[in-house]
Amino acid sequence: MIHNREAEQSVIGTILYEGTLMKDATLSADHFADPRHQLIYRAMQKVYKTEAPVNLVSVTTELNHKITAVGGVSYLADLAGSVPTTEAFKHDQRLVLEAFRNRKGKEHALRYIENPSNESLEELLKSLEDYRGTTVKEAPSTYDTLMEIAREMVQPRESRITGYSTGYPDLDQMTGGSQKGDLMILAGRPSMGKTAFALNLASHHCKTGGEVHIFSLEMGHKELLKRMISCEAEVDGQKWRSMKFSNEDYERAMTAIGVMAEWNMVIHERERTVADIRAAIRQAVHKNEEARPLVIIDYLQLMASTARFERRDLEVGAMTRELKLLARELEVPIVLLSQLSRGVEQRQDKRPVMSDLRESGNIEQDADVIGFLYRNDYYNWKAEDQDRVEFLLSKQRNGPVGMVGLRFMKEYGKFTGV
Repeated sequence: MIHNREAEQSVIGTILYEGTLMKDATLSADHFADPRHQLIYRAMQKVYKTEAPVNLVSVTTELNHKITAVGGVSYLADLAGSVPTTEAFKHDQRLVLEAFRNRKGKEHALRYIENPSNESLEELLKSLEDYRGTTVKEAPSTYDTLMEIAREMVQPRESRITGYSTGYPDLDQMTGGSQKGDLMILAGRPSMGKTAFALNLASHHCKTGGEVHIFSLEMGHKELLKRMISCEAEVDGQKWRSMKFSNEDYERAMTAIGVMAEWNMVIHERERTVADIRAAIRQAVHKNEEARPLVIIDYLQLMASTARFERRDLEVGAMTRELKLLARELEVPIVLLSQLSRGVEQRQDKRPVMSDLRESGNIEQDADVIGFLYRNDYYNWKAEDQDRVEFLLSKQRNGPVGMVGLRFMKEYGKFTGV
């Protein structure tokens, strides 16, 4: 159904019958198919914004000379008088929204049929996913939000963080964990340990009962799992090349495989555009709202865009902006790995700064958190503390910046606290 006239009439009639329900109305005027209902709903919104009661008189007054175009006062009175109860209000809103999604989906499908191409197909798929993600959400009131904050404050503070634990207490203390709705950029030069660190985050989140979605644009499914087994079992990763494992290696690996088999983890290999990633994440979130998903994308420079841009940095900036909006919309943390430019190699102090982000564009602006991995032994193999790593927290929208010390067991791909 692409036009649900009865549901639209019920929504408007219910508000006219009980004006206080306007605070629970989450639709927009564009969601209505009937132009008359669009005019009436916009008038209701204007009345509500003035804090005046929303009723037959106030809406009629707001419509003024447009009252004839919507069918006159008698049509409004009929709508209000035809509502036996307000209990179906939320259900009717969903029906209106469902018809809107179907209507828009048909419009975009017809547009594609008229001009079929790979680009228009990508646009069609993106539009369908956008409309599919449009739902009737109940915005929390200020009172509800204040009460939630009060409850959080009275909870025990010992080892409590507001986001998902990273597994590194010092980092959690600075960030509060991976926050819902945040886009975190994890950057470093090649072979610095970005993927290994991201897999460590994924492992810890799975161990604590969370769900992880890894979008791997560089490595295959099996290769990633082998690296995670090496980390969990503390088996030298180089042995996967020769497959010469000791009995102890085998036992530890089998134990790790048994544990990992219970993890709620999905590795995606085919999704390379923001539209593909958006569709996969939305499907997962809608499938299980209690899953506590963490999203990891490896890595930004291998992603592709369906749109065309004059420069690559503009394309990258558009993708990070979409990912930030996606994180906020679905309230999931997204960890996005990124390469650094070679400019860092030309400096005496090779610790990265935000301007070193490759094809940075708007990355600095869109990211909530930016962290760099730096290993001194990467540049100086004679350096002491060969396993020491600096996690440089260079940006945090809602917290401090600084350095967190870590240890990196290279042969296992395992990061630990100092």
